[in-house]
Amino acid sequence: MKSSDLPLKRIARGKVRDVYEVDADRLLLVATDRVSAYDVVMAEPIPLKGAVLTQLSAWWFGQLGDAVQHHMTSADVDAIIAAVPALAPHRGEIAGRAMLCRRCTVFPIECVIRGYITGSAWREYAKAGTLAGETLPAGLQESGRLDPPIFSPATKAESGHDENITVGRMREVLGGEIAGELERLARLVYGKGRDIAAPRGIIIADTKFEFGRTASGGILLIDEVLTPDSSRFWPADGYAPGQPQPSFDKQPLRDWLDVERHAGRWNGEAPAPALPPEVVDATSKRYLEAYRRLTGRELVVR
Repeated sequence: MKSSDLPLKRIARGKVRDVYEVDADRLLLVATDRVSAYDVVMAEPIPLKGAVLTQLSAWWFGQLGDAVQHHMTSADVDAIIAAVPALAPHRGEIAGRAMLCRRCTVFPIECVIRGYITGSAWREYAKAGTLAGETLPAGLQESGRLDPPIFSPATKAESGHDENITVGRMREVLGGEIAGELERLARLVYGKGRDIAAPRGIIIADTKFEFGRTASGGILLIDEVLTPDSSRFWPADGYAPGQPQPSFDKQPLRDWLDVERHAGRWNGEAPAPALPPEVVDATSKRYLEAYRRLTGRELVVR
């Protein structure tokens, strides 16, 4: 499913999710099969991707217990329909993909935690020895472990590319107290997620979180959490620093796009070139494998 069409007021259409207003206190998030890479949305959907994102996020919210407050009320389709009867005729459209959530005001910052140096962080470090312009220790290896993990905030972009910023800039945007609390929560959730994933044979190399504030001032973990869209999952048994790592996320898509970019067939901006069927299939399988490894079960959508 590339897009949803529900009998509720749609208030946002993000790179992946359609957001609907239920009432003054609740939202319905529907994760479609749209996929983005390098902040560009592809034309082709990835089968079952939206269900993986929703159900894996729901699983993680359950695992986190009382460590952090979050926005999820339910990701069970029957419970959602019981709460919002108008959705009953659309059961097939929302099954596995929809999450009923508490409404809040989103902080305009993505809270990125880097437990290993890779991706854009490695590219900047390799070129200048910095991250977001701030100097990092000398001698780091590509894919090397960062101890302690680095908190690396970024601006949220509805379109175009997110931009790494300094913690100082984050404090200017949000205020010191809120910035400090978001960093504390992000580190807490990453640490718990890393410890849960490790015995399942998965390294969480890096991830990003989003937070919001309720009308009463409480801070909630929102959107998705520790999914293949928001994180890099590496197989622990093949980990070897000093080089790129295989991963259980959208690596097949990124790899193919990198080839297209280096060959001069794509400039990195929208629109992206059409994805071959084998890339779509390989990416779908990676999402499903990430879900299976973390939860210990196959994804069932009903």
